[in-house]
Amino acid sequence: MGWSCIWALRTWRLIHGKHGIPSVCSVIIIVSWWSPLILILVIRRVLPPENSLKRWFGEPVTAAILDTEIFLTKARGNTLYLPKRHQKLIADLFHLDTRIVISEIKVPTSAQSAAGSKSQPLLAYWSQVSNIYKQRDPVSEQERSEFYTRDILQPSLRPSRNYSHAISYDDHEKDLVKYLHYEIAISRALLERVPDERASVIATVLVVVGAGRGRLVHASLKAAERTGRKLRVYAVEKNPQTVIALDELIRANNWDNTVSVVSSDVRDWSAPERADILVSDFLGSFGDNELSPESLDAAQRFLEKDGISIPSSYTSFLQPLTAPKLYQEAKARKDILHSESACLVNLHNVARLTPSQQVFTFSHPKCSDNQSNQRYQKLEFRIPTDTGSAMVHGFAGYFNATLYKSVLFGTEPSTMTPNLNTWLPMFFPLRTPICVHRGSILEVHFWRCVDSRKVWYEWCVTSPSSSPIHNCNGRSCWMDL
Repeated sequence: MGWSCIWALRTWRLIHGKHGIPSVCSVIIIVSWWSPLILILVIRRVLPPENSLKRWFGEPVTAAILDTEIFLTKARGNTLYLPKRHQKLIADLFHLDTRIVISEIKVPTSAQSAAGSKSQPLLAYWSQVSNIYKQRDPVSEQERSEFYTRDILQPSLRPSRNYSHAISYDDHEKDLVKYLHYEIAISRALLERVPDERASVIATVLVVVGAGRGRLVHASLKAAERTGRKLRVYAVEKNPQTVIALDELIRANNWDNTVSVVSSDVRDWSAPERADILVSDFLGSFGDNELSPESLDAAQRFLEKDGISIPSSYTSFLQPLTAPKLYQEAKARKDILHSESACLVNLHNVARLTPSQQVFTFSHPKCSDNQSNQRYQKLEFRIPTDTGSAMVHGFAGYFNATLYKSVLFGTEPSTMTPNLNTWLPMFFPLRTPICVHRGSILEVHFWRCVDSRKVWYEWCVTSPSSSPIHNCNGRSCWMDL
């Protein structure tokens, strides 16, 4: 095992460079032929900057060793405590299921008194660490249900090729926050479109595109009830199995006189009248990755010139990640398809190296029918000077959406909507990781490509070193039109 340990240590130094491993936070690396790389952090009294610490959240850290010399003693009562930054670090490591080991270098007499027994001098230290564990936020039911999906690559939905399964509908329909936002947005649109004095006379024509099993229809009718407005609803759904469930919901609630079910692809449907409000649920984890632009372009032809689209716009975001676990999972498939396919993933054991940046924005209804849905964007991510060197294994993709005016929701980390559970982030992998140093610029190029048959993304890095263009011509992942 000795040679493999030496090799791993040299490799780590090569990857992280001169300033890669802070001297105040040492690391023990263990490698053997029968097990993967194991990292153990040795936490010192003086911690490196916050950004430097966060790098470790993307590494396979199995355990962290706390020296007893880190603990401080209060002036009165000989009570032990940890500095606040150490408390936060340990809480973050607990979130990553990291084991905490207390190392007995020298246990002072005051600590033995605090423990109440010289035979168990480490008990007081253990108690302090245990308190940090107990003070964590309670695990929600949603987090419990997602526990076994952490850092597991999942194929993204291809809506024109695959119909959603019943389980998928079940999961999405549990997202109360999402449908509440839709209800609020539709309510505001109705109030602005129909004045109070004409509320009993005018029936607003509302088309739900991609009606699914009826949650958006229900939200629309609740909005009408809340605002005292009249609706005439067309629920358009192309999945024949889902249409059956939608029909049953409408009959069960006696909505037959208000809601008409249309079993059709919106691109093939000839609407009997123009819509005042168009409501859709085509948003994907990257905003436009489930063909929302193309679907709403097709629906725009039966929207009134002053009609309202809900959502009215959405923007995608990209963020560089250190994610060796995701990289190894993609690499293990041993084919180019998996090493450059965009996937959905419940991000957990990753390090977010910089804030995210905007990529593409789509607005509806379009100003011009000739406006293309192809996009290109060059992004420059500056690695913070207090981060040190790091490896970029790929990019996380998020979105923010404006449903109507001030009604917003999204998954972008700095502004994400609490308890919005429908969408997992996307992950755009790099076939070969890129090493970035503190203060350097990571230059990324991103394309949304469209032809007569499909839509796909391409991406590459050009600085600090170059990568090939990933997913050329949509060879590995795409969305059928």
